Amino acid sequence: MRTFVVRARAAPTDSQALLASVGKEAHPEILAHTLMNAVFVAQSHRPDVKVHLVLESTRDFSRTISFDASAMQEIGGFDERALLGKIAKALDASRGMSKDEMRPVESGITVRTTSFERLVQELAEDHQLFVMDRKGTPIREQAFDGNPCFLLTDHIPMPKKTFHGLERLGAKKIALGSRMLFASQCVVLIHYELDQR
Repeated sequence: MRTFVVRARAAPTDSQALLASVGKEAHPEILAHTLMNAVFVAQSHRPDVKVHLVLESTRDFSRTISFDASAMQEIGGFDERALLGKIAKALDASRGMSKDEMRPVESGITVRTTSFERLVQELAEDHQLFVMDRKGTPIREQAFDGNPCFLLTDHIPMPKKTFHGLERLGAKKIALGSRMLFASQCVVLIHYELDQR
């Protein structure tokens, strides 16, 4: 199983605000592009992938929307609009939730009112954690065992204090080259590298 976590610090947790902010400063389209590249291949999808999108621009609690590719059924297309629609539907389902509550949205999709930090602590229990860093170990030199989990961010870099917390959880820094890439591009390169092994 390959797991991807995308921390979207600027993405609104209100569905209408999210859809209205496409192409603007919050750039929620990054979430759709990353989801598309993580889950889909030509004329099919990858059954062994989970994607957690953590939206943090909120008045109450962060929303973690989880996609389990093996359980997803009717996706309604893999274009940006369709995928953003799935995210918006999950946000609508999360209205009125209290902290650390989870609700099913549809087959293969759930929403939780949980933070990035809490999610990663849970994943650390049975996943190898990897965070993107240009100064990290080149991905071709990194061994992967069990369930790798890759921690990504939108256009806003992770705070330095987050890296310290991730290190305490055993996260390893890996590099995909010397340039800063979009999360959606990182996903493609990670899949390619793991597919070769």
